[in-house]
Amino acid sequence: MKIYIFIILAAATSISLISCDSKQSDTRSASSSEVHRNDDGHDHRESDGDNHSEIENSGKGHEDEIIFTRQQAEAIGLEIYNVVPGSFAQVIRTSGQIQAAQGDEETIVATTNGVVSFPGQNIIEGATVGVGSTIVTISAKNLYEGDPVAKAKIAYETALKEYQRAEGLVKDKIISAKEFEQTRMKYENARTAYEAQAANVTVSGVKVTSPISGYVKNRLVSQGEYVTVGQPVATISKNRRLQLRADVSENYFNELKKIRGANFMVSYNNKVYRLEDLHGRLLSFGKAAAESSFYIPITFEFDNIGDFIPGSYVEVYLLTTPQNNVFSIPVTALTEEQGIYFVYLQIAEEEFVKREVGIGESDGKNVRILSGLKGGERVVVKGAYQVKLASSSSVLPEGHSH
Repeated sequence: MKIYIFIILAAATSISLISCDSKQSDTRSASSSEVHRNDDGHDHRESDGDNHSEIENSGKGHEDEIIFTRQQAEAIGLEIYNVVPGSFAQVIRTSGQIQAAQGDEETIVATTNGVVSFPGQNIIEGATVGVGSTIVTISAKNLYEGDPVAKAKIAYETALKEYQRAEGLVKDKIISAKEFEQTRMKYENARTAYEAQAANVTVSGVKVTSPISGYVKNRLVSQGEYVTVGQPVATISKNRRLQLRADVSENYFNELKKIRGANFMVSYNNKVYRLEDLHGRLLSFGKAAAESSFYIPITFEFDNIGDFIPGSYVEVYLLTTPQNNVFSIPVTALTEEQGIYFVYLQIAEEEFVKREVGIGESDGKNVRILSGLKGGERVVVKGAYQVKLASSSSVLPEGHSH
């Protein structure tokens, strides 16, 4: 009996376990089915994720783009330069000085002895004067030796009377022709001396005038100073033509014959000028270094357009042998960061990228590009700094699509 009861209990336990396993299996199956349904429900979201990833990957190709709108470009006058191969001269960089051209200056000298006075406050260095303008007035009144003009007038009048008397005497053959000729010569000399001063005699004294128009370069005497005949009182410059003198190291002596032109930059406006644009020409270059230095002078002449100060020092770029089929761009296109140079390229109407470049020689206006650019690319040459500022706020983030 006990054996039957045990068998019945064992069978019941087995049935219970089988039922439990079946339920767990059903549960797992349902759970798996639910998971599958959930996966199916996310198919599109996973696909969206894949698309987003693709956008991110495509955005990486544009991660350095800089947005600079047409309105911004018009506001700053943005200018673009097309990179093409061309000719670029080798450069010798040195310093120099602007000087007045020979023949464009006149030294005004005193025509009589006396005390100098200037007409008003206008005769100062840099003042403009015209032909016949009074530079100084010289007066000999109250001087111990007397007034030279008054003396010249007396000498002239005396010589005139003697000449007129000699004319009658020579006709009557009272004096010889030789004596008459001597009297005539004395008269002519006295007349010339007097008329030379009489034309410029005023109440204040003898005025000394400028024979050319220009400006007062130097005032060599002071108000109230005593001067003698022939003493310089001022220098007047036409300032029409100027000279550029550059000092070249003797190391470049063999290159001097190859020099064909020059550019120069003045310190007071940081503008670079081309001698070619100023009708400039090479005058000469030294054949030896100066005794007190190791530099050889080279001199150019050019038109003065009114922007130059004679005597000022300049930075000079001497242009020698041309190099053909090379890339060069305006120096205004360059930006510099810790010794590395960059340019900004236009890749679309409102899109730009930053590009590192290797640079070579510069002639002040343009710089040779050794690496980083190729023909046909478009470089910002005016407004590069503004594009650089825009890059800090307009770089496109990863994942942005156009």
